[in-house]
Amino acid sequence: MRHTPQSDLEIAEEMADAARAAILPFFRQSDLQAENKLEAGFDPVTAADRAAEQAMRAVLAKHCPDDGILGEEFGQSAGSSGRVWVLDPIDGTRGFISGTPTWGVLIALATETGPFLGVIDQPYIGERFVGCDGQAFAQGPMGKTTLTTRKTRTLDQAIVFTTFPEVGTEVEAEAFRAVAQQAKLTRYGMDCYAYALLAAGQVDLVIEAGLNPYDIQAPIALIQAAGGIVTDWHGNPAHDGGRVLAAANPDIHAAALEVLRRF
Repeated sequence: MRHTPQSDLEIAEEMADAARAAILPFFRQSDLQAENKLEAGFDPVTAADRAAEQAMRAVLAKHCPDDGILGEEFGQSAGSSGRVWVLDPIDGTRGFISGTPTWGVLIALATETGPFLGVIDQPYIGERFVGCDGQAFAQGPMGKTTLTTRKTRTLDQAIVFTTFPEVGTEVEAEAFRAVAQQAKLTRYGMDCYAYALLAAGQVDLVIEAGLNPYDIQAPIALIQAAGGIVTDWHGNPAHDGGRVLAAANPDIHAAALEVLRRF
């Protein structure tokens, strides 16, 4: 069954509401336990991550049983419609277990050509950023606003974000620093919230590496709907993850890409 864009958006918002309800009882609780998914390094997962993805999958089972699902915690479920819901129940679990409000729920709807609907939801603040059908908006404590990316044209006026100071490999960190050294301001540690701020016209560039599809597909759809552009570090599609460059407009994208392509 093919849904209209409006009904797709309604389903996505129902999923975001369900994830909020599942997650918030766990947030900033002193007895919250985090498991490490890595033998080397630290990649935490909590009961909140799992509960949120299960809640979203239950919504999809009700409304979209023919659609596929790719979720961070419970993997891939095949579908027959050619559409896939891409879910990250808590993007930024490190921030979540630290009590910061910069994590978020990521929901994307994609076909084989990439995502065309994206939601970044921050349950604790009560902010929801949505991109769908060429339109982007945010709903939060100050009401509903239309999202439009910034018009910054040159790196010396740019505000740049990445999540981790090390970015990825040593070479990837060097590439990020080469851009950041030319920028007006560099900030760290915002996870998916940085992409929401880019769509909202607050920052100009987000540069990351080592991403998975569920980390980036919702931000792609959101940022594109707000007027921005998201590619890999060579200007190719980024919906499979890897090295990602999100930019407010084609000019600032081209300026950053010129630097990143050297690495």
